[in-house]
Amino acid sequence: MPKLVFDIETIGHDFDSFDDTTKEVLTNWIEKSSATEEEYEVKLEELKNGLGFSPLTGEIVAIGILDYEKDQGVVYYQAPNQNNKDSEESGVRFKQMTEEGMLKHFWKGATEYDEFITFNGRAFDVPFIIARSAKYGIKPSKDLMSYRYSAQQKKDNVHNDLYDQLSYYGAVRKAGNLHMWCRHFGIESPKAEGVKGDNVTELFSDGRCLDIARYNARDIRATSKLYEKWLKFIKF
Repeated sequence: MPKLVFDIETIGHDFDSFDDTTKEVLTNWIEKSSATEEEYEVKLEELKNGLGFSPLTGEIVAIGILDYEKDQGVVYYQAPNQNNKDSEESGVRFKQMTEEGMLKHFWKGATEYDEFITFNGRAFDVPFIIARSAKYGIKPSKDLMSYRYSAQQKKDNVHNDLYDQLSYYGAVRKAGNLHMWCRHFGIESPKAEGVKGDNVTELFSDGRCLDIARYNARDIRATSKLYEKWLKFIKF
């Protein structure tokens, strides 16, 4: 069964670029729940920093995919106003393209695989990818959201979300993030080089798009190694 590991990096759009109605919709709850102007400003800043968590207020700047068996992958990434040549590091190629181009390549490549491996992909990556794909009129080539439980999934269309598996579908109160599970198993964390998901927007603004792509490559590598641990020592 061909297996594909994947992960995305996202950023939020500029709040000031939104129309007045959108701004009102986004900030209405803040106005109602803030007792002072200072409290409102703090919550507004938190909202702006979280715009990248929704496909309605953000976009994808990198999609990393890794063939589990071959241990080879590619990261598609945005780099506006840059003309970066394709490159390769440690078995992962880096290809610059638009968000629309990334999504087309992702779904085209997905047709060659029967099992998909993510960490929290069911709650974040896949819904985000689907919504952004629909914006460009791109239809998914695989159904990665139906049948959450492994026993119900079709053999040629399995989505193994390791967050689901390691939290036993929410039964564990503190399931831990990817970094904590990497630490637990002695796997090099994607954050080992000082970059976190929270830094992606700043890196993108600074034009350090290839650094985002490299961080994404570390994400898919870590997810692949975590899947191997789960497969050998936890899965029944």
